[in-house]
Amino acid sequence: MTDPAMPRFLVASPILPVSDLAKSLDYYVRVLGFTVDWQDATGMASVSRDGCALMLCQGDQGHAGTWVWVGVTDVDTLHETLKARGAIVRHPPSDYPWAREMQIADLDGNVLRLGSDPRVGAEPGEWLDMHGVRWAQDSFGAWQRAD
Repeated sequence: MTDPAMPRFLVASPILPVSDLAKSLDYYVRVLGFTVDWQDATGMASVSRDGCALMLCQGDQGHAGTWVWVGVTDVDTLHETLKARGAIVRHPPSDYPWAREMQIADLDGNVLRLGSDPRVGAEPGEWLDMHGVRWAQDSFGAWQRAD
């Protein structure tokens, strides 16, 4: 239960480190379909698409290779759109118990896990971890290396 006297959390805006803010903004806008909300002279910017906001930082915040999960309405249609625009598709849509999701990388190796509802009755797909190792669920539901 939530204590009504406690302050509520309102929104999360992950900060993704980037090596070249101008190139990253171009990728997030032109390829991924985000809009620039603001940008300042210190190397920070905010981009958003629908209800999702991300901050990009050319500087000392965070570490390259950050992962962010974002819920979307239709991961398969989004996959086709982003692939056609030249997005870095790290892993195509696959079903898991929690979602049907794909992995899109940015120019600095940050990963956007974009997911929608899993397909009813679909077998779980392979999972690609941060090192590029593929994993699959065995008949008991445990994850095993698929390589």
